[in-house]
Amino acid sequence: MHSTGPIIDPQLLMLAYRSGIFPMADRRDDPDVFWVEPRLRAILPLDGFRCSRSLARTLRRGRFRVTCNAAFGDVMEGCAGPRRESEETWISERIAQSYQALHREGTAHSIECWADGENGQSVLVGGLYGVGFDRVFCGESMFSTVPDASKVALAWLVAALRRGGGELLDCQFMTEHLASLGAIEIPQTRYLELLKRAQSGGAGGFSAAAGAEDAGAGAAGAAGGAPLALPDAFAALLADAVSAGLSSSPGNFIAQSLTQTS
Repeated sequence: MHSTGPIIDPQLLMLAYRSGIFPMADRRDDPDVFWVEPRLRAILPLDGFRCSRSLARTLRRGRFRVTCNAAFGDVMEGCAGPRRESEETWISERIAQSYQALHREGTAHSIECWADGENGQSVLVGGLYGVGFDRVFCGESMFSTVPDASKVALAWLVAALRRGGGELLDCQFMTEHLASLGAIEIPQTRYLELLKRAQSGGAGGFSAAAGAEDAGAGAAGAAGGAPLALPDAFAALLADAVSAGLSSSPGNFIAQSLTQTS
């Protein structure tokens, strides 16, 4: 199904996400959007994130400074850039403006990775963005201009979702990159069951150990209390790092939290 016109109404866009549907476009200047409901859905169980030794080492060394919601529009622009010269992006100008509206309303968020550039100025080298509601985060896209930046952004996202009581991390479509980090593919019907549960506040999210057919114990820290929005969960992570005496090395704290259960 296609639709044309100005930005997608934020309420309609959120209704789509709550129903397991999301928009895409055919190219950057495409005025149309089409609504997608995949037959198979990729998710990343929050207790199944694969933090490799090399990724843990990168996190501990603090190679990147990581922020949340510091440069949402720039992250979208980075994600919209073609991965290969002949490849079109599905993030059209209309879609970009629609998610900017969601960001202003507090339901679309980004994680950014920064590195030192010329004259010591921070340069955005990677990140991701997506839509968050209840105990759900729907990852839309991520990008990296240097090795490991998108992996670090995803590691921080997983850690923040676990800290904030998240249950379901939607990755939409499976890729080799996501599979290497622990993503799995499930039928859309199963995804809708998990989506409904995560919105209703039911106990337990998708557990990697439970396999593709069973929901078990959710992500660490998910039980009890209202879930935190991603920026609040991110801030809570930083506060936890300070409490652990790692204020100068929050990446080390993230690596510890992920490798203890990965």
